[in-house]
Amino acid sequence: MSAPLNSAMLERVQALLEAIYGVRCEHQARDFLVVDGEVAQALGASGQAPEELLVHQPSDEELDVALYISPSVLSRLQPFVGEPDGALDFELKSFCELAEGVSHFMYLLRSAALERKVSLLELEAQAEVDKFALCTVLRWGSEVKAWAAAVSERLFARVRLREHLGPAEVWRYGEANRLAQRYCGRLLKQLRPGRLDVFLGELRHMYRLGAEAKLAYLGR
Repeated sequence: MSAPLNSAMLERVQALLEAIYGVRCEHQARDFLVVDGEVAQALGASGQAPEELLVHQPSDEELDVALYISPSVLSRLQPFVGEPDGALDFELKSFCELAEGVSHFMYLLRSAALERKVSLLELEAQAEVDKFALCTVLRWGSEVKAWAAAVSERLFARVRLREHLGPAEVWRYGEANRLAQRYCGRLLKQLRPGRLDVFLGELRHMYRLGAEAKLAYLGR
């Protein structure tokens, strides 16, 4: 199955994340997109999630990557390619599912480029923060603090994990949620509508931390 035209949403989200964090990813997520569920499962996907980053490391110097996003997620986001902030009102769940996949893709490739190991917990915690950051920046303005507080509630307090998850995954997703909620709670207290530079500066500092230093910083 060929990638739908609305893979353009991946470009928009990746460009936004690169702008937020002041980084440039060497590769585009759209070029690694898989939308056929059978192909994704052949590459190692569980078949239980709307997005999955599929990784195979044949050697210390090689990394094979594919990003599965379900066609249903992409089709629901199609009307918002030109104005992605509109998805926050009508398709927040789908937007966050796509954003999580792009976040994983960017963070893993950045870590590989820096020759730095990355844990699954670190990937998940960063993705949780990325969803909050995207939703906040897309609605930046005089009412951003109220909006960010409402988004934080939806992202971190109204959470229901998928039933097929095993104990280790339940712990990992729960811990990632807890760490991101603590960090974004601090961001909310410091958020000032006229100071996007301060908001971005803090996010960029956090993004460049790695491994245990990042997890400790998020949860302090």
